[in-house]
Amino acid sequence: MEESKKHARYQRLYDQLEPLMHQSTDPDARMATIVAVLHHKMEYFFWTGFYVLRSGELTVKTYQGPLACQVLRQHTGVCWASIDQQSTQVVPDVHLFPGHIACDSRSLSEIAVPVRNPKGEITGVLDVDSDLPASFNAIDAGWLEKIVNLIYS
Repeated sequence: MEESKKHARYQRLYDQLEPLMHQSTDPDARMATIVAVLHHKMEYFFWTGFYVLRSGELTVKTYQGPLACQVLRQHTGVCWASIDQQSTQVVPDVHLFPGHIACDSRSLSEIAVPVRNPKGEITGVLDVDSDLPASFNAIDAGWLEKIVNLIYS
């Protein structure tokens, strides 16, 4: 997708999501809403969901797309890299990422965005896979970080 078009699409999605977040203060409801909107409005999002940290494990929460890995092996893969490095990870080719966890072999590129609670602690990640190579870039990273911040706003 052309960069200016991608930016404009995210702006529209953010403008749609922001008022929806006022309908509930429950983080789970907000995550489910974010996943539903993103998954159905971004045509290159093959799998869209949240993994949450529970007792040191990264466990799938709400998602849309094919069947997910329920628990991700500790400190392995893109989602754990996002937590361990405390930053968004943009991976143009998951097959070249050391320790990639292949929940679905059709996934070719991925982005993982850390979710922080109001204290700034990482509580999970927004994980998005695409069945196309190099789908994600800095525009996705910036907007998805902004959208993830709506969970606890």
